[in-house]
Amino acid sequence: MNELQKKDLEYIWHPCSQMKDYEKLPPIVIKNGKGVYLEDVDGNKYIDAVSSWWVNLFGHSNDRINKALYNQASTLEHVIFAGFSHEKAIELCERIIKVAPKGMKKVLFGDNGSSAVEIALKLSFQYHMQVGKKKKTKFIAISDAYHGETMGALSVGGVDLFSSMYKPLLIETIKVNGPDCYRCPYNKNRETCNAECFESMEKAIKENHEEITAVIIEPMIQGAAGMKMYSPNYLKKLKKLCDEYDINLIADEIAVGFGRTGKMFACEHAGISPDIMTVSKGLTAGYMPMSLVLTADKIYDAFYDDYETMKAFLHSHSYSGNPLGCAVAVETLKIFEEENILDTIDKKSKYLKEKIESTLLDIEYVGDYRQLGMIGAIELVKNKETKEAFPWQDRIGYKIYQLALKKGVLLRPLGNVIYFMPPYIITKEEIDIVVDTARECIEEYFSNNK
Repeated sequence: MNELQKKDLEYIWHPCSQMKDYEKLPPIVIKNGKGVYLEDVDGNKYIDAVSSWWVNLFGHSNDRINKALYNQASTLEHVIFAGFSHEKAIELCERIIKVAPKGMKKVLFGDNGSSAVEIALKLSFQYHMQVGKKKKTKFIAISDAYHGETMGALSVGGVDLFSSMYKPLLIETIKVNGPDCYRCPYNKNRETCNAECFESMEKAIKENHEEITAVIIEPMIQGAAGMKMYSPNYLKKLKKLCDEYDINLIADEIAVGFGRTGKMFACEHAGISPDIMTVSKGLTAGYMPMSLVLTADKIYDAFYDDYETMKAFLHSHSYSGNPLGCAVAVETLKIFEEENILDTIDKKSKYLKEKIESTLLDIEYVGDYRQLGMIGAIELVKNKETKEAFPWQDRIGYKIYQLALKKGVLLRPLGNVIYFMPPYIITKEEIDIVVDTARECIEEYFSNNK
């Protein structure tokens, strides 16, 4: 352990970590990054195959974004966003509305994904209060959902690992069984099914619609659940039912937006437009903390009135509309448009799929491979035939992650799921390195633990 690591552990409490783990594997201190590579203080390099928690789109220290950030910092670093505005915020909102699903018309600013979810929940609740439907106070979410770590976001989440400790503090939420395509109880296939699993959601909505203000969902992929992917037919049915019962559909695009699924936004796979949409992560390409909440006109109109009616949305963040974040987000959207990024994603996602299918699927413990766009995930199981999972206490994914670090690849797992979510600039040669390393590490782990 070097001196920086010792100082780190003396002062820092790292996120999503059991700090005692760092006694055996201290935090890796990174001194610089370029492209898909991170370099630590000892000169070791790592391919960032998870885009640093899914935020990095165009590589570390991207020249275009560096320049945009520098230029903005040289002119305006921040200004209060109540009563004031600035050019980059205006340009960002104009650009995001142009590429967002049809019907998104207004934009609010948050600081991160969780704060965007809090905004979305509050908006939906207050909307129904102000249009006279005061019984509509509850939310519906699906099993294994993840929407963030703040109290409202945890309330609509379904991953007990994050929320069970805080249940006495959480708001009441209706939870329904969501899609589980790998272990489908209907024996269907996500590519060809009619989302028969929607019956749980349908039953809950029909029985409780008078009390439901919104359904919140991660479109197409449940990230923290292990990259669980499901049929677009589920979203189509959900949107139709929400419209029928005046329930707001909140699309949490924080992890799946900005090209990750092969479309600009995952909702596009189902051809739907939500009432409220949250975005973050890739919005600023891994540079600055920022989130946006996009709404349909019907939401905005319910708040627009004379001051004395007290219908304003009194939610704010000190750094709302931060010019540095806006400048980076504008450049991110320019790169998408000017460099045909969605075409690049299409080509590279096909190569990633071919490489993984030819390299990993014959391994005895690889039970499922699922992919949408530039998100690929392999689920390791104890038995392929029965799909029996390994006990979480075995920490198989974590141990494979440790092996991969020694070989220069960052493969942070989700339980027993090893996933691939690299920056879009990754080359075919670098994809080969990542996938080949994954195979080596999986084989090494199981050969040493039979």
